Amino acid sequence: MRYGYYLPTRGPLGNPDDIAAIVRAGEALGYASIVVGDHIVFPVDVHSTYPYTLDGVIRSQGEALEQLSLMSFLAGITTTSRLVTSVMILPHRNPLVAAKMLATIDVLSKGRVTVGVGVGWQREEFEALGAPDFDKRGAASNEYLEIFKKCWTQDPVSHHGEFYSFKELHCLPHPVQKPHPPIWIGGHSRPALRRVARYGDGWQPVGATTASPLPPAEFRGLLEQLKRFTEAAGRDYEALTICFKAPSYDPGRIPKGHDRMLFTGEPERIAEDVRAYKAMGVHEVIFDFRSPPASKTIEHMDHFMKKVAPLVT
Repeated sequence: MRYGYYLPTRGPLGNPDDIAAIVRAGEALGYASIVVGDHIVFPVDVHSTYPYTLDGVIRSQGEALEQLSLMSFLAGITTTSRLVTSVMILPHRNPLVAAKMLATIDVLSKGRVTVGVGVGWQREEFEALGAPDFDKRGAASNEYLEIFKKCWTQDPVSHHGEFYSFKELHCLPHPVQKPHPPIWIGGHSRPALRRVARYGDGWQPVGATTASPLPPAEFRGLLEQLKRFTEAAGRDYEALTICFKAPSYDPGRIPKGHDRMLFTGEPERIAEDVRAYKAMGVHEVIFDFRSPPASKTIEHMDHFMKKVAPLVT
């Protein structure tokens, strides 16, 4: 089992010194992945429903470091960690520019980029960025993934689609990883699972939240559905990486019908949860240790690796 952690992108820990201290501690402790979230702007007037909190409201301070710029910074101060966009909202950025930026970060990090992607939930942010029609974001996202793969594997490359087109051009250098950086699809709806089956090298749903707990029984059903979709698409289910994300969106709250939040409590209880998902084929679990000051975050990371991880066999 591998472990990763959410990196602060905003708030009191969203500064270069604290970020550097956290990621250096993470590498020293043996964490495999650094997960970086994605918001470019925060519209003041938002009516879209956030899918991961009980009240449908995202907790933010109206600020956020830009995801790919931050990953370039991480590439320069780390040596072993996977750098994971989790998730990058595909329609937010020009696909050609995004493909080039991700390839550049993969080169600068010597092949450590994992491209976690999603279709987004906030209509107002789409409108502010001049992104494709929010109601067509799934189709646009699929096309953008096709563009990414073309740009990373072909030279010259061209594309003529519904949402974006360009004539033959060079988009070099290609990423270090071959054939391209792994693509992990977020979400656990039927369209998301079908996207994994068609385009993904991995799946990274959000669970262990009040609005989306994904307990073992439910998660097992989703895995079975994903296996059927993958086999129907003519792809190998066993080749997929399964990553379970456990962020703290509603800290201290318990999902209705549950006695506790997953991955909480004494070390043995947390390890028991990890073992349950490992037994279903989960390869990596991402935790949210963020708690200012940075020393407190590092303390939580240290506690997990020294007190919990050894109990997972």
